[in-house]
Amino acid sequence: MPHKEDDELERSLLEVRALIETTVALHRSRSRQERLITILPQEYDVVLDTAQELITGARRSIDLVHARQRGPEEQAERTERELIYGAREGVAVRLLSSPELIDEDYVREQLGRQRPVAIRITRIPPLQALIVDRETALVVAHSAVGRRASLIRAPEVMHTLGTLFENVWAQAVPAGERLVFGDRDRAAMARRILGALHASVTDEVAAREQGISVRTYRRHVADIMTLLGATSRFQAGVRAAELGLLPPATRSGPPRGQS
Repeated sequence: MPHKEDDELERSLLEVRALIETTVALHRSRSRQERLITILPQEYDVVLDTAQELITGARRSIDLVHARQRGPEEQAERTERELIYGAREGVAVRLLSSPELIDEDYVREQLGRQRPVAIRITRIPPLQALIVDRETALVVAHSAVGRRASLIRAPEVMHTLGTLFENVWAQAVPAGERLVFGDRDRAAMARRILGALHASVTDEVAAREQGISVRTYRRHVADIMTLLGATSRFQAGVRAAELGLLPPATRSGPPRGQS
């Protein structure tokens, strides 16, 4: 059952999209302010060129939303995340991703970097956005006329986008915590434990299935609960399901022992 926060988030994102559409129409009638919102050509290389220009020109911060799967016509050698490495030293970079699109190799790559990208995960409707210095944004989303890429400098839209990003970021789960134990084997174990919590498997049975002691299993459970900000095992299982952290076999269907 969707949480109230999820409904509010989706409603907020829809309001942002409506605000962008309205502001586009408004500024079209104001020739002196047309530069505040620019509709970019459909070619995806143009979008990436614009993103690269914004990233290399950033002075303080770069916030990236990655929750929209690129279509076949948008394939390119470059990606927005790779372009981030062209940012100036000292610029704070944050990436907000949907669970389906998170790249765990990219997350691990940040662990060894001197200037890592801060990455968090949450469920958000399809959207791709780059917000630079809270002054300029590049937003790619689907509208009634298809995919639209907009370069935005309108203060009212930037304020709304910035506020929305901060609110979603505060509630999202850090990607490093999603991996829980770091390497692939331990990350896989973490998912199996989350699956056991979601299915209400007893500690004894779950520990035996993992080939570890009950004491070790319970320590892992406590660590996972802390990382997910959960106050109960049930809440941890629900939270894991919401974020897409469960192994495929446990993502749907009732807990064990129930019909």
